Amino acid sequence: MTLLFAVHAAATWALVGLIWTVQFVHYPLFAQVGAEAFRSYHARHTRQIMWIVAPLMAAELLTAILLVARGVREPWLLASLAPLAFNWISTWRAQIPLHDRLANSFDADVHRLLVGTNWWRTAAWSIRGGCLLFGVS
Repeated sequence: MTLLFAVHAAATWALVGLIWTVQFVHYPLFAQVGAEAFRSYHARHTRQIMWIVAPLMAAELLTAILLVARGVREPWLLASLAPLAFNWISTWRAQIPLHDRLANSFDADVHRLLVGTNWWRTAAWSIRGGCLLFGVS
């Protein structure tokens, strides 16, 4: 296992753990905060989670690009590129806009959309993690 692959796998698996935590802990708690506290709670959540998510997603993408640029054409890596692209597109086209809609106040319908669309990212990161397990062996 190369150092580059190890960094790539570590970033991916950190994101797998994080997305499951967000899906089962953070997002369900949004509905429990209450109307008065929600705006500040959501702002703090968004601000603080970004310090974890952004560097990990950037590291995952950059190391994937470097692996491909260095000629790695293993089926497990190539298969993992589709869910990687999906996660970036989903983050920018669905999750961020939904968080923007929640920024001013809690909306149960928007919250349901956020949780529902995030299941697709949860599945995609889990698939990526599974693909990378083949690179370890």
